[in-house]
Amino acid sequence: MKSVERIMLLTAFVLVSGLLIFAVPKSDEKSEIADTLEPENYFPTQANFANETTPLQIADVKERLDKELIVNINLHSSTILAIKRANRVFPVIEPILKKNGIPDDFKYLAVIESGLINVVSPVGARGVWQFMPETAKERGMEVNETVDERYDLVKSTEAACSYFLSAKAKFGTWTLAAASYNGGMGGVNKQMDIQQERNYYDLLLTEETSRYVFRILALKEIMKNPSKFGFDIKKEALYPLIPTRKVAVDSSITNLTAFAKEQGINYKILKIHNPWLRDRKLDNTLNKKYIIEIPLSGY
Repeated sequence: MKSVERIMLLTAFVLVSGLLIFAVPKSDEKSEIADTLEPENYFPTQANFANETTPLQIADVKERLDKELIVNINLHSSTILAIKRANRVFPVIEPILKKNGIPDDFKYLAVIESGLINVVSPVGARGVWQFMPETAKERGMEVNETVDERYDLVKSTEAACSYFLSAKAKFGTWTLAAASYNGGMGGVNKQMDIQQERNYYDLLLTEETSRYVFRILALKEIMKNPSKFGFDIKKEALYPLIPTRKVAVDSSITNLTAFAKEQGINYKILKIHNPWLRDRKLDNTLNKKYIIEIPLSGY
């Protein structure tokens, strides 16, 4: 019996060994992925955030940008969706940034915060710009059970601009202003004092904040030149910015379903285009003026 078992084990060993031998790729074969990830095919000769030069001559800086480029090149679904959504969202964000004197590169900060959709973080941050409730209120947004302006792209972008201007005034550079959006003004300032450094690229920060600006830089590179990175998306495949008409409301709406029907749409379409409406009604005892958008197509 033992002899039979030894023979069976020996046979199994030979079979497995043969499979492993044939599983080893030929040394002269290069995978398609390896070809596409050759540094000369994707890594930029220079980079900047808001016209502030990224010091790629510093070894760890170069490696950190390289990492984020490789990660986002290979996050195919999320990167493709970001490119598609940008066609709809950037036309809203860009003029608000310009009006407030904020560099255009900050639109890529919104990309890494939310993927350009109204998401909810595990800690309760919401919207494209990911504001926490108290921070949103401090920046002039209304947040309650029926209205949450963190979901209003125009108002939340205005609030984000307010933050960026305050951070730039405090730190002196747009790069540190962007980093502080993740690490907090207090957190970044504390590390600057401890480490006696005044440049983002010279600071040792938490892992998330250390990656933050590099993620922005990577998405900027990819989204400005998507075909260079293998994202060949036809114009007609991009998500369009749907035109709307604006309806001013200065009183309560007791039934948003009935209101939607009066406007020629349904409740679902009303909520898609006005996600800041958080209930089935709109309480407005103070007669505040709200602007409700009614789409002219796409339904």
